[in-house]
Amino acid sequence: MKLTRRSLVAGVTVGALLAGALAAPAGAAHRDCPAGTLDPTSLITAVGELPDAELTTTSAQLRVTTPTGCFKGTFGVRDLRSSAPVPADARIRIGSVTKVFTAVVVYQLVAEGQLRLDEPVRPYLPDLIPADWPTVTVRQLLAHTSGLPSPVLPDGLDWQIEHRFDRWTPEQIVRTALTNPTEYAPGTAQRYTNMGYVVAGILIERVTGRSYAEQMRQRIFRPLGMRDTYAPGVATGIRGPHVRGYQQVSRDGRTELVDATRWSQTFTPASGDLISTVADLDRFAAALFGGRLLAPAQQRELFTHPWAGAGYSNGGLSSIRLPDGRVFWGKSGARYGYQAAVGALDDGGVRFVFGASPTDAKSEGQSALVQRVLGAALALA
Repeated sequence: MKLTRRSLVAGVTVGALLAGALAAPAGAAHRDCPAGTLDPTSLITAVGELPDAELTTTSAQLRVTTPTGCFKGTFGVRDLRSSAPVPADARIRIGSVTKVFTAVVVYQLVAEGQLRLDEPVRPYLPDLIPADWPTVTVRQLLAHTSGLPSPVLPDGLDWQIEHRFDRWTPEQIVRTALTNPTEYAPGTAQRYTNMGYVVAGILIERVTGRSYAEQMRQRIFRPLGMRDTYAPGVATGIRGPHVRGYQQVSRDGRTELVDATRWSQTFTPASGDLISTVADLDRFAAALFGGRLLAPAQQRELFTHPWAGAGYSNGGLSSIRLPDGRVFWGKSGARYGYQAAVGALDDGGVRFVFGASPTDAKSEGQSALVQRVLGAALALA
């Protein structure tokens, strides 16, 4: 489906534009998210009116938990054809937030003695990693310090759209990537890529004899009651209630929106493929930051940086130190048409979950909305 910006703006009614402002206060009344004395005005203002005039974002979902109360709101529209409101607990693609789930499973295996953080990965994957490849450890996979190269694919959004239904296996991704030289000596630098987590997903399967998706269900989704979260495998659509995602494409001097809802996620296994809801992500965040998913030693390790000044922890999390000394830990992710962010203060004072459907999710500018809303949330701490 291809829609021009002009036709879409004309098709979105004033009522739909105001849907976020009307739906947001109602969202705070959910029994699992008691409003308390929390005033959500600043949060609603930070999100703004959706879809916006330039159609940079068509919908958003937000959940913020503070010591004074909880806010849960939906903004914008489910899709641009009908201008229907965003369904409650609409499913979205969470992109690289997936990495935190994968890291948790690996650290659980470490706690069980099935893996050791400083052991080489190659003995588990002798068919994938050449014998003369530099030694990569389990910890380095999770800390983005492995030096593993990524596959080289043709540049350009048009190629991505044309090949959005291609199927990849994790092993195929690794073999394609390792035709390239190592990016740096393992452990000497940190560079954010998917590759460490793609390999970690294979490692989970080799160690347990069960698929990465089944390990997620068994160890995280079922125990936490995350009924709307799953790994899609080769399925290109999103099952259950969801919002549609769109991607801007410039052609013949005008901007069109391509429906990006159906898209194969097989190129990002264990690193960016999960589908979830804001409510489910909040359950995960509460359990992770509350220390209910990992033993104390592995909990500390996941939140430790490989060295002072590193951008990511040994579990792939980013951190922000606030003026009062508290630290906010979080992870964001994006796939075409979708965006997500999850985080919390280290003292448990604030928990933040955000999901959106930007029309250029891979652009640098798309982080501005998340940063604005996160700033409003932290101001309530």
